[in-house]
Amino acid sequence: MNSDNSDPGTAPAEPHIFSALITPHRSLGSVGFIVLMLVIGAISFASGVMFLMLGAWPVFGFLGLDVLLVYWAFRVNYRAARAYEEVTVTATELRVRKVNHRGSVREWTLNPVWVRIDRIVHEEFGIERLFLVSHGRRLPIAAFLGPEEKASFAHALATALGEARRGPMRSAQSS
Repeated sequence: MNSDNSDPGTAPAEPHIFSALITPHRSLGSVGFIVLMLVIGAISFASGVMFLMLGAWPVFGFLGLDVLLVYWAFRVNYRAARAYEEVTVTATELRVRKVNHRGSVREWTLNPVWVRIDRIVHEEFGIERLFLVSHGRRLPIAAFLGPEEKASFAHALATALGEARRGPMRSAQSS
């Protein structure tokens, strides 16, 4: 056992120059979802009772079906929000880890010296797509972000890649 109580077979982890967790944005939280479903349910129920009193009883069931469909659509949307991307930069590697909504993981490890950031920019809206390009291959990243967020992310990542290109010694000295 070493004096630092670490396993002698494992190397110490490199410090991260940059680390980001990118998740899909959902503007409606769980409390908002419950409130929305209660409002939709109450409106549908009141409308259904009105149609029931007028003798159009099948409409009552269809209004209930509408509430169930709205609920199902939101649940599918929230399930898709489980996806995320992790981007980390150290002095010797750029690691991209993408996890889809089902939990399936895809991971890429790139050398930050050979990576550049490529952008598809719309003149009116800003950055539409971001790619990491290395050895002629393009890896799309940050698809969950909006144009302004992509610009900020690209700037921060480019700064981190520049620091990683300067090498591990310079990165350690500048900290």
